[in-house]
Amino acid sequence: MNTLTETPSTADNRSALYTLVSVWFFWSFVAASNGILIPLFKAKFGLSQTQAQYIDFAFYAAYFVGSVLYLLVSASLKTDILNRIGYKNGIIYGLLISAVGTLMFYPAAELKSYALLLSGLFIVGLGFSLQQTATQPFMIALGDPATGAQRINLGGAVNNLGGTIGPTIVSLAIFGSIAADAATNATVESVKVPYLIVGALFLGLALFFRLSKLPRITNDEEVEVGTGVLKYPQLVLGMIAIFVYVGVEVTIGSNLGEYLAKTRQLTSSQISPFVSLFWGSMMIGRWTASIPNFDFSLNTRRILTVIVPFVAFGIVLGVAAVGGSDVSVMYPYAICVVAVIAAFFASAGKPVRTLLVFTGFGGVAMLIGLLTTGDIALYAFISGGLFCSVLWPSIFSLGTAGLGKYTNQGSAYLIMMILGGAIIPVVQGKLADTVGIHMSYVVALVCFAYLFFFGIRVEQVLRKQGLDFDKDVVTKAGH
Repeated sequence: MNTLTETPSTADNRSALYTLVSVWFFWSFVAASNGILIPLFKAKFGLSQTQAQYIDFAFYAAYFVGSVLYLLVSASLKTDILNRIGYKNGIIYGLLISAVGTLMFYPAAELKSYALLLSGLFIVGLGFSLQQTATQPFMIALGDPATGAQRINLGGAVNNLGGTIGPTIVSLAIFGSIAADAATNATVESVKVPYLIVGALFLGLALFFRLSKLPRITNDEEVEVGTGVLKYPQLVLGMIAIFVYVGVEVTIGSNLGEYLAKTRQLTSSQISPFVSLFWGSMMIGRWTASIPNFDFSLNTRRILTVIVPFVAFGIVLGVAAVGGSDVSVMYPYAICVVAVIAAFFASAGKPVRTLLVFTGFGGVAMLIGLLTTGDIALYAFISGGLFCSVLWPSIFSLGTAGLGKYTNQGSAYLIMMILGGAIIPVVQGKLADTVGIHMSYVVALVCFAYLFFFGIRVEQVLRKQGLDFDKDVVTKAGH
């Protein structure tokens, strides 16, 4: 199992946790900003919707390739890489790799090369792959594994703050405004300076981690390098679930620009408020899910479960207003916020129940979107962000439960399946080119259906192994 080489105080662990969550901001900042690049490059390079989705394909395929490289190098060295270099150094190296990728945007834009721009995004994703492989088991090891999902949710809360403000900042940096003619006047070269700045921020964060005092994580069991971890059915089920989860999260947001273009005739410079609303929905959910990380009484937690989602929603509206958008059109989305509050009370912080409740709500939302039009359909699709928001930590903690010496390998295999973010959006893009963008969201409905099945099946598997996370959370987390 992963253990700390020292026995730091609870305060030290919290300090380490807060340091680790800083890197989560940039993962979503860049990923969400891809939603701005997709319609821009589609217009400037004359791409089909399928071709435009190669942006997400390049970015998320890098997670798969990065994880495969991680496993291959570990096998050749006959030791787990992160156990040799440490989680902290793994994060630093990942940040440096991502910085190289963002810096490639400058020559790529100068040459007006779509292939080179995709290559830059691919390298950014390689760095993110290493960062995520190191960060998440690190966070789980900072406390009781049964409450690991709660710590990852805290990272997710910061992650989606980046996802909320990323599209607005990048859109303003590229287009200068959200006016309809801003997209027309923009060029491919407009991405150069914004991504140079992002690269500089990656370098600064790498320096911050180098100077930080994080506890060293080691594996106190003999690590067996290879595919032995695949004998655990919870990991195999979790791999498919991560593939599907990342796929549905990315495909809803990435195809949103095309949906708005077809149904509301918006240009690429005008979609950022709605892209931000989708990623802001992730923030609403994750901020609420992170409440148990703080030492509040049960009654205070319940009150905050009602207040925090609306505070986060207010921030989303504020970001859109600063960007010059008319936020009054988003007020009806408050109904969806009420729905996610109900989902939190129903799930009670239990990983398996959370999966079932949130994927059930997500599936219903997609069905409503498919069967309606106008604002109801738009906000039903966007609300997928609310119901995706807390799935990752539940899937990750359940998929790695009981792996022991295979935990690092299991983490790498799960990160590998972020490949779903590369494949599923392209599948929806192809379907959109065939049956139309509206009906293509049936892909999201199918994804939520599998995730609901995963929740049922993984609980059965873990109980056979003597693990019951839902029961442990009730006892240990105070719910």
